[in-house]
Amino acid sequence: MLNFVPSVIGFLILGFAVITVARAVRIVPQSRALVIERLGKFHSEMFAGLHLIIPFVDRIASQVDLREQVTSFPPQPVITADNVVVSIDSVIYHQVTDPKAVTYEIANYIQAIEQLTVTTLRNVIGSMDLEQTLTSRDQINAQLRGVLDEATGRWGIRVNRVELKAIDPPPTIQQAMEQQLRAERDKRAAILTAEGVRQSQILQAEGEKQSSVLRAEGVAKAKILEAEAEAKAIHQVFHAIHEGDADPKLLAYKYLQMLPQLSEGEGSKVWVVPTELTAALKSISSGFTGAEE
Repeated sequence: MLNFVPSVIGFLILGFAVITVARAVRIVPQSRALVIERLGKFHSEMFAGLHLIIPFVDRIASQVDLREQVTSFPPQPVITADNVVVSIDSVIYHQVTDPKAVTYEIANYIQAIEQLTVTTLRNVIGSMDLEQTLTSRDQINAQLRGVLDEATGRWGIRVNRVELKAIDPPPTIQQAMEQQLRAERDKRAAILTAEGVRQSQILQAEGEKQSSVLRAEGVAKAKILEAEAEAKAIHQVFHAIHEGDADPKLLAYKYLQMLPQLSEGEGSKVWVVPTELTAALKSISSGFTGAEE
């Protein structure tokens, strides 16, 4: 029995020593930080690596995540300058830069950022009408980031980015906007259709004009060629007559041969008889008269 008591005490001392060593050694992961208090007062910050603390004297006040975090806030109703209530859904990208400040300067920094975001949104959106709100996301994001980064700097937090995920107007406003967009699309479609018809008519008129010009040029060239051919034929006939030294009797004979063809024409109402032909006919008639005597 007496030997058993020292054994128990030895085990207790060994267990206490193990617990003491375990509490004294702290391994901090990468991108994490520990805030250490000694006897209830801030003592130091421990970052990634192996650290030793005094058991039962030092205490870990908080373990802080130094990575960039994304916090999405539920939709918030905001009134615009033209008294339209819109629902805005926002998301904040932030990062802890000072573990001591985020531990002691603010109790719940996520809740504080959310309330600050809602207040800033109401101030910014309250100075814009609905159309400006829907088309000025970059401006709203920049103003939000500036206000939040300035306010959260003393809390040891840096706001890297602010985004508005959705800006939803009331259903009646959405229907009116859809009708307006539909009317704009119909108007653009009508304008494009009219422009297409006008271009088609212009092209068709230009094509008809060019066709008429080409047709007229063709007719003119045909007439010119025909006149040139007739002039050439007449020239050749007269040249042959002069070369053959035809007498009046031959001319009269040829004219008499052409009389049936001249009479077949629709416009041959009046015949023009050259004086040379008349003289030739007289000589022919005199010839026949002399023969009869």
